[in-house]
Formats: sequence, C-alpha cells, structure tokens
Amino acid sequence: MPSKIEASHILVKTEQEANVAFYDVTHGKSFEDVAKSVSICPSAKKGGNLGWFGRNQMVKEFENAAFSLKKGEISKPVKTQFGWHLIKVNDSK
Repeated sequence: MPSKIEASHILVKTEQEANVAFYDVTHGKSFEDVAKSVSICPSAKKGGNLGWFGRNQMVKEFENAAFSLKKGEISKPVKTQFGWHLIKVNDSK
C-alpha cells in the first residue's frame, strides 16, 4: 500500500454535477480540462492537481477513496464536508 500519492481532483457542489463530470472524464474528456472548467477548488487552475500527500492529510472520505485507487484510476463521486469529489491518482510511492 502506498504511503504517499500524487493526486488530482474535481470538486463540485452537488452529486448531479459530480455525476456529469464523472461521465465526461470516463467518456473521452481529459480530467485536467474538466477540472479547469467545473471544479470549485483553487487547484482547478492546475487541472485539479493537489500534489503529493500522505495519510492523515486529507479528510477521511477523500483519503480512503484516494488511497484505494491505482495509478491512473478515477474514483466514482466521493462526498465530503466540502462537496463532491472525483479523484484521480497520478502517481504513488
């Protein structure tokens, strides 16, 4: 199991918006482009990239989903106190 991952995410307010974004990124649109156009997180400017982080650095639901993904995988929508996230793991170590 990785101790650190580099991940990107798309953050939106509603489950419906998350489902639309999930459809887009799983049907040919680039994760980075969708992040730039719909994500409400400041990371949207960087295509959703959050950089490297370890365990206990993100809210539990986000961390559990992120660390369960393999490199290149995109999560189904994940709900946290901040809204709905799609998470993509770019690398792990």
